[in-house]
Amino acid sequence: MTALASLAALRDTGVWIFDLDNTLYPASCNLFAQVDRRISEFIANQFDIPFDQARIQQKRFFRDYGTTLRGLMVEHGADPVAYMDYVHDIDVSGVQPSPLLTQALDRLPGRKLIYTNGSTRHAENVAGRLGILDRFEAVFDIAAADYVPKPDPRPYATLIERHAIDPSRACMVEDIARNLAPAHALGMTTVWLRGEKDYERAGVDDGIHIDHSVDDLPRWLAQVVGLESADLPQKTGAEKSGG
Repeated sequence: MTALASLAALRDTGVWIFDLDNTLYPASCNLFAQVDRRISEFIANQFDIPFDQARIQQKRFFRDYGTTLRGLMVEHGADPVAYMDYVHDIDVSGVQPSPLLTQALDRLPGRKLIYTNGSTRHAENVAGRLGILDRFEAVFDIAAADYVPKPDPRPYATLIERHAIDPSRACMVEDIARNLAPAHALGMTTVWLRGEKDYERAGVDDGIHIDHSVDDLPRWLAQVVGLESADLPQKTGAEKSGG
């Protein structure tokens, strides 16, 4: 199948499942730097330890459990609501609306969902800033997943059941490659928004669960829906290069 034919086939997708952070907005917005610091602050405050020691604990939790929150819950019984409220209390003004993303989502056939390891409040805050919240049918957040993070297969099954998704007609878009493995195993088409960090690339070398690798999500979606180059808005500095 040619690249164009492969893109055209995606127009029959019944459900689009988008990750939120560093996916619907570019990583250059650097929101995660704020979240990352607030996670360390939460741990430091929770256990009355120095910030540097909290950072070490944070990274261990992330490595061992997939998210810091999961580690805090398993090992210390942390309150997930208090954690989410604290770490997502950030400034999202650096996120700028993308006219091209909005235009592509408007033309994209099928239902659209956000699936995030974060909270619904955070998703609504960011998607609202992007001006695209009303394009999505629902947000499936970490609470809906019973606080079990991607890439554990269990919340993917819950997502499918709760939202009546046929995996064979679904497409999942993610910036963390390993999070696509369960989606692929279920029969979904998978799209990886390329990154260079180790946690983003983990699993890429396996090469078996990524159907499409892209650099610029809005422009790739524009190709999927058949927008002509003359119709594309000019790139802004906040949008990713490549495509």
